[in-house]
Amino acid sequence: LAKAGGIVSLADLAAASPKRRAPIEADYRGHTIHAPPPPSSAGVHIAQMLNILEGFDVAALGVASTEAVHLLAEVLKIAFADRQAATADPDFVTVPVEHLTSKAYAAKRRGQIDHARAGAYIADPALESPNTTHVTVADAAGMIVATTQTINSLFGARIAVPGTGMICNNYMLNFDPRPGRALSIVPGKRVFTSMAPTIVSRGGRPVFALGQPGGLKIFGSVMQAIINLIDHGMTLQQALETPRVWTQGLELELEPAVPDRVAGALAAMGHTVQRVKTIGGGINAIAFSPDGMMEGAACWRADGAVAGLGGGLARKGVRFAPETAAAP
Repeated sequence: LAKAGGIVSLADLAAASPKRRAPIEADYRGHTIHAPPPPSSAGVHIAQMLNILEGFDVAALGVASTEAVHLLAEVLKIAFADRQAATADPDFVTVPVEHLTSKAYAAKRRGQIDHARAGAYIADPALESPNTTHVTVADAAGMIVATTQTINSLFGARIAVPGTGMICNNYMLNFDPRPGRALSIVPGKRVFTSMAPTIVSRGGRPVFALGQPGGLKIFGSVMQAIINLIDHGMTLQQALETPRVWTQGLELELEPAVPDRVAGALAAMGHTVQRVKTIGGGINAIAFSPDGMMEGAACWRADGAVAGLGGGLARKGVRFAPETAAAP
C-alpha cells in the first residue's frame, strides 16, 4: 500500500479488529427475522419495511399486481429516506434502532402512504456496485452460516495483497465527504453496507436462511423474498425467482416479468417506470423442515448453484449393502 502511495500503516492494521454485535430481530406474522445490525442497513430497514407491510393484506394484493408493486415501491422509498439520514457506524453515530424498528413508527409511516399516487421520499443516490458474493450453508448439527462478502467496485481498490490473492476493497467510496453527517468520514469509522445475510425462525426453530449479492439493492430484494415465502406461501425456488421491483425514491425499476399493464398503471400513478433486465443479484437460500430435511435454491440472476454434501457413518441402525444377485 505504501509503495502505491497509500496512507494505511501497520499500526492501522494492528488496531483493526472484528466486532460482535447482536442481530436486529423483527417479528413478522409469527416469524422472527434475524438480520445484521448497523452499520449494515439490512436489519433495521428490513424490519422497518416488514413492520409497515404487516398492516396490509399483502397476500390478497397478489404478486406483481399494480397495488402490490405500488406498496412495495412506497415502503422502499420510506426505508431509503430514513437510511440516508440515520444509518451509520453506531460507534460514531447514534442510530435510532428501537425507533426505526418499532411498530408505532411503522404505523406512523404506514399512514403516510397514498394508495392512489406515488409519494416523494427522496434520498441521495448511493454509489454501490454489484461485485459481491453470498453463500448460505447449514449442516446436520444445526449450524447455519449466511455470509456476504464484497470488494465493492470491479477489482475493488485494484490492489492485491502479495502472496495471498486477496483484493483490497474500495468501500470508502460510500462515505460522505461532507462533515457533520451520519456517513461523514471519521478515523476508525466503519462504512454502512447493504449486505443482508438473514435467518428466519418460527417458534425458536429456523425455517429459512438466505442472502445475495447485488450492491445497494440487496436488502430490498431479500425483503421481497421474505414476503414471497411468508405472505404468498411460495416454494423456495418460486420465492427467489419471482420478479422484483426496486426504487430508492427516483425511478421505479421493474423486471421484465412484471406485466406491461401494471407498468402502465404505475406510470399513471406518478411513478417514473424503468424496465431493467435484473434487479439485485442471484439470491440463494435454504429451507428447513421440522423433520430435519433441508432444501436449497438459487435463482436465475447469477451463476449460483445448490449442493448437498454427505459423508461419514450412517445413522445408528441403518446399514447399506449391495443387493445380492438372484441365483440362476
